[in-house]
Amino acid sequence: MKLTTLLFFLLSLSISAAAADIKSGDDLVSAMYKKYAGKWYKTLTFEQKTTNFDADGKATVQQWYEALNAPGKLRIDFEPLDKHDGVLFADGKVYSYAEAKPATGRPFVHPLLVLGFDVYMQPVETTIAQLKAAPLSIDMSTIHEDKWQGADVYVVGAQQGDLAKPQFWVDKKAMLFVRLIQMTGRDRKVVSDTQFNKYVKSGGGWVAAEVKFFSDGKPRTTEEYTNIRSGADLNADLWNPDKWFTVERNYWLKK
Repeated sequence: MKLTTLLFFLLSLSISAAAADIKSGDDLVSAMYKKYAGKWYKTLTFEQKTTNFDADGKATVQQWYEALNAPGKLRIDFEPLDKHDGVLFADGKVYSYAEAKPATGRPFVHPLLVLGFDVYMQPVETTIAQLKAAPLSIDMSTIHEDKWQGADVYVVGAQQGDLAKPQFWVDKKAMLFVRLIQMTGRDRKVVSDTQFNKYVKSGGGWVAAEVKFFSDGKPRTTEEYTNIRSGADLNADLWNPDKWFTVERNYWLKK
């Protein structure tokens, strides 16, 4: 047997063995963590073009600036920056700032932070607990394989063809989160579909440079990321809710 053929055979066996080990959502979360353990960036900044669509399809565009500190911390500043409007996710709470008024946090774990970033940084047990807990309430015991945008994926939370249950999709080769389906609305019957697209390399990890949100199949929001930078030594006060209005921001925001 030629060396190249042998190497290909051994590689195929290792991939098959790894796939055979993933029999539940817990196994998949563990594999996602192991894939990038010690490599994934801790901090990330980017500029975001946010396009919102109303029920008639009319689009409005906003510019946002975001700073991430994984796990669990994300700051979003809205233009115009001198108004200091924005949203902060930190330590299991969300704070909304508007009209220069202090914000009171309410409990909230951002599912896209968990699946798109924190899963590669925090203990596996923490991620699993967050995915099982409300409001996500994903059935981690149910998993199947599917296709998404031409690639093989794992789907956790629902059987094949069932898009009416909370579930997340992960690229089988890259172990990157690509899709989240949630049941939302007052009666929990609206299908909210979030898609992480156009991944680009950043530091030891990846960033989805395009994120799309759909509600019952209709586009609601598209986010486009530019000026993506990872690994910067950012001021921890950026994610301190008591210092929202006073911390220096301009060194990472567009000037």
